[in-house]
Amino acid sequence: MTESGMRPSGCEHPLPPRRLGAADRMLPVWILSAMVVGVALGRFWPGLSGAIDSVKVGSTSLPIALGLLLMMYPPLAKVRYDELGHVARDRTLLVASLVLNWLVGPALMFALAWLLLGDLPEYRTGIIIVGLARCIAMVLIWNDLACGDGEAAAVLVALNALFQILAFAALGWFYLQVLPAWLGLPSSDAHFSFSAIAQSVLIFLGVPLLAGWASRVLAERRAGREWYERRFLPRVGPLATWGLLFTVVVLFALQGGTITRRPWDVLRIALPLLAYFAIMFALGSVLGHALHLGYARTATLAFTGAGNNFELAIAVCVGTFGVRSGQALAGTVGPLVEVPALLGLVYVALWMRGRFFSRTAADPAS
Repeated sequence: MTESGMRPSGCEHPLPPRRLGAADRMLPVWILSAMVVGVALGRFWPGLSGAIDSVKVGSTSLPIALGLLLMMYPPLAKVRYDELGHVARDRTLLVASLVLNWLVGPALMFALAWLLLGDLPEYRTGIIIVGLARCIAMVLIWNDLACGDGEAAAVLVALNALFQILAFAALGWFYLQVLPAWLGLPSSDAHFSFSAIAQSVLIFLGVPLLAGWASRVLAERRAGREWYERRFLPRVGPLATWGLLFTVVVLFALQGGTITRRPWDVLRIALPLLAYFAIMFALGSVLGHALHLGYARTATLAFTGAGNNFELAIAVCVGTFGVRSGQALAGTVGPLVEVPALLGLVYVALWMRGRFFSRTAADPAS
């Protein structure tokens, strides 16, 4: 990867960005290879899926947790935590993120689920749950690759984490029972575990966030910011790549058999997800541009809106409906579609950067 980890070489330069380095351009090939390896392992090693799934604490898969923690640590170690106050005072960004994530996102996924999976109630319910689980993990990777604002991303994922604990169960009740009843549609009976939601937030955001903050504070006190950013961060940066690829292999290995045996079902589930990612990214980009947030924070707004907390969605679907349920399959297909889709949107964002955003003081990347 590049010297600074997964971040493309043009991120620190004035708009428009330079072309991505050779290593960055190879990332789609690496991810595609990891997907193929994962599917092959799951298909031709039948016992692997059960072995991976058995290594867990509560509803948390330890292999997936390990991959995500490795993946999230470098972007969170890169955040300048002493500058978070500037982001927290940006009320326009915070309000826009809350509206996009907690009003628009769940409503859009509900509409797409009923429009495209109306005849498949289990898959429909699983997709709606995916829409309720707002992103707090993998979005940091896409934001970093797209040269988004790292400090803004840290604040927005923390905001999503807080609202996830407070609002997930209530929104699940509304979108699965109340709103369908109002519209004369069949409702789904589901009860969500508050402890599972809190556990997901603590493991997938709290642990890497604490590690990133502690490493920056302690290292800067001992060796200074210049050493930390020029020497330490390039050394830990590749962990994000390896964590991402490991997570992709594990996820596809878990569902390799299902993908090859039920490709039509996977395709049906993928359609509303692809539409959702594209629409949410477009809405976030248009909203950020209209609010004059600058490219870096617009990219962060778009990716935090488009991504989902698949770890929580899978845990909720498995815990509520069972590991072999259609809801669990829909939750699992979520990240299988999200990884290539949002990686593609990284390139869309970088393409938009030099064409629709001028260099302004509002853009930290300029």
